[in-house]
Amino acid sequence: MTVHFIGAGPGAPDLLTLRGRDLIASCPVCLYAGSLVPKEIIAHAPPGTRVVDTAPMTLDQIVAEFQAAHDAGQDVARLHSGDLSVFSALGEQTRALRELGIPYTITPGVPAFAAASAALGRELTLPEVSQTLILTRTEGRASAMPANETLEVLGRSGATLAIHLSIHVIDRVVERLTPLYGADCPAAVVYRATWPEERVLRGTLADIAAKVAEAPMERTALILVGPALGVEDFRCSALYDGSHVRRYRGLGE
Repeated sequence: MTVHFIGAGPGAPDLLTLRGRDLIASCPVCLYAGSLVPKEIIAHAPPGTRVVDTAPMTLDQIVAEFQAAHDAGQDVARLHSGDLSVFSALGEQTRALRELGIPYTITPGVPAFAAASAALGRELTLPEVSQTLILTRTEGRASAMPANETLEVLGRSGATLAIHLSIHVIDRVVERLTPLYGADCPAAVVYRATWPEERVLRGTLADIAAKVAEAPMERTALILVGPALGVEDFRCSALYDGSHVRRYRGLGE
């Protein structure tokens, strides 16, 4: 028996990976985060599957489901939205499984920042503008931020920031980042990227909070800040530069 953790992607059912789809179809038990994983993805579960929405459950209750499936010799498809590598609550679940001696696998999914980048039609890293993308969040009731990972610290890099779980404090985000990036720095908010109700707001640190106030949205929104979101005058990558000698292309080819 194995628990298969699956990144279900940002929302669009066809952005589920083939591996994830096949695992869902092969497991007699399916646990999913019902607040963020669309029902169309759960539809890949075969008839007779035990399907459990974990949105209202505690960690102990979820682990009890794992243990019950283990005792019955039944594989589990455990679905989370986006990708499992960040802000997924994967860590405490896999720790519990290790303590219980229950094997697990992890199948990555399309992350929210990638879906937001596609919605914006922008690359988040540009030569000599920004070569770093920082995925972060602000402090909240459930989680404090380490002292060396505040927006003030991370913003000093000038990198592109993808700020999760913070749309409810966007005014504070703007206040904290404006001294570091400048009021005219491009900023954007992508709400429910790839869902039918997707919304994209573009602006700068000077006006993005006001634009959000005109069209309120909930927590499933990503804030992006950085010059790469708006600059057009940037140097082309050496990757396709004809004068750049690289392994797969000789000089002048």
